[in-house]
Amino acid sequence: MDLGLTGKLALVTGSSAGIGYATCEALVREGARVIVNGRSSDSLDAAVARLNTIARDSALGFRGDLSTAAAATEVARQFPDVEILVNNLGIFEPKAFEDITDAEWERFFQVNVLSGIRLARLYLPAMRRRNWGRIIFISSESGVQIPTEMIHYGVTKTAQLAVSRGLAEAVAGTGITVNCVLPGPTKSRGVGDFVDALAKQEGKTFEEFEKVFFEKIRPTSLIKRFARPEEVASLVTYVASPLSSATTGAALRVDGGVVKSAF
Repeated sequence: MDLGLTGKLALVTGSSAGIGYATCEALVREGARVIVNGRSSDSLDAAVARLNTIARDSALGFRGDLSTAAAATEVARQFPDVEILVNNLGIFEPKAFEDITDAEWERFFQVNVLSGIRLARLYLPAMRRRNWGRIIFISSESGVQIPTEMIHYGVTKTAQLAVSRGLAEAVAGTGITVNCVLPGPTKSRGVGDFVDALAKQEGKTFEEFEKVFFEKIRPTSLIKRFARPEEVASLVTYVASPLSSATTGAALRVDGGVVKSAF
């Protein structure tokens, strides 16, 4: 199926690996051009090079911490014609509620929430002039079912749902759509490294730990495994396309059935 993305320009934040990189690759395979974002020159350059082997001149890189206002302003200055904004940048960290300091709450809010708000604010005027655009927040099933082991993370993911819906209401009647995509447990780079470390601590293989995780920690999962970043990217790419024009203001789950609801 042709998603109609040929020639569209997308910015995917936090995209040198994991769901972000998988989204860049899926967009490139559909003919879009992408701006890859990361903080490390080595990983960023490698990601851009891999994408350009798939389609020549399809990827550019922006090195910077897009949780900061300065970097957000700079990326918008360098790339003013972004038509698709995928707010993927995010952090997570399991920690007991009583051990989460004010500074950590603020850090999580800056990275997971304000980064996307700033970029949406910067790119929305051009989208309005064009009367076309896609703004996508990568939230999480944790925004619906707050995990007790990382409440601060869950709260920021709930905030993304609110921002997304409110912004969708603000652009009602235009060619701009705003949506949230809610992955479930996904074997992204950060999660994979974290799970590998936990498995080794318990003397288990990844597969053994995965089985226990979905038996005890996320028992409502229907697929009983970590999703692959590519599986999440498939939905993001559709939502970024012109074919998704009637989908806006939505919380779209690609959570493996973890959220125990038919709605």
